[in-house]
Amino acid sequence: MCQYSSVDGFANDWHLVHLGTRAVGGAGLVFTEATAVSPEGRISPDDLGIWKNEHIPFLKKITDFLKENGAIAGIQLAHAGRKASTSSPWKGNKPLTEEQGAWQTIAPDNIPFKHTYPVPEKMSVDAIKNVIKDFTDATQRALEAGFQVFEIHAAHGYLINEFLSPVSNQREDEYGGSFENRIKLLLEIVKEIRRLIGKGAPLFVRISSTDWVKDGWNENDSVKLAKILKEHEVDVIDCSSGGNSHEQKIPVGPLYQVPFSEKIKNETGMLTAAVGMITTAQQCEDILKEQKADLIIMARQLLREPYFPLHAAKELGVDLPWPSQYERAKLK
Repeated sequence: MCQYSSVDGFANDWHLVHLGTRAVGGAGLVFTEATAVSPEGRISPDDLGIWKNEHIPFLKKITDFLKENGAIAGIQLAHAGRKASTSSPWKGNKPLTEEQGAWQTIAPDNIPFKHTYPVPEKMSVDAIKNVIKDFTDATQRALEAGFQVFEIHAAHGYLINEFLSPVSNQREDEYGGSFENRIKLLLEIVKEIRRLIGKGAPLFVRISSTDWVKDGWNENDSVKLAKILKEHEVDVIDCSSGGNSHEQKIPVGPLYQVPFSEKIKNETGMLTAAVGMITTAQQCEDILKEQKADLIIMARQLLREPYFPLHAAKELGVDLPWPSQYERAKLK
């Protein structure tokens, strides 16, 4: 989850401790927060970034620590699109003013997220090509930083999600209109990242399975997309939802997004990840045993309980190794 703790995109000791603690706590795969592929792709000025080579060394320090403590290092590559240039949650969580250093946001169309947001600049085809290059260059840096799993953030109303959804994409060129045109940006990014990381490295795509609004992107669109992504050598669909419309009506509750991972998995044969208000070891176990997903991805629960995997293993009767430094405290 976003930590809003960077200056000029740089990782620091907070990120090392934050991510490293989850590895020590038994997580098998530890993802960075949404990591901006360009300065204008940040949600806020405090976001983590990977748009310049100077970002690599500290990220490498983090990935080395994760691997040394038994976890796989994953990076989530992102561009915030029309939802960029906002203040961090505890600094107001609103669009930045000029005095606060606001920048011009970009989007598939000049449709703001809501009336309190500035109108984004409609991207030209050249601007789209530049974003694809930003994702490609960021991937190369991520490889140099030692990341092993790569996730494209195409959810939550950020730039790629904005292209996918008819709510935010009303273009009339090759990147808008039909379903096939609206998914084109994502497919072009997938192609470039797969080319760079090779056949062996896992590639995830995080999607909003539905916009939760009438006439928006929906779960049937997600199934259709997943089938195509499978053909493009994407390994896992990370099934989240919402975030692209302020008019969304989300029936939030325990496991409320699991049906999306189940539907996509069953209808496409694609590996899926379940997310969203999954908070207990038994819930995780049931989702996997009932084949509703292939992977459990946790966020808030691991903020509350960084050592959740160690305690979950104990609860489920699994003898999971503890770090040598903590062995004397292991629950028998």
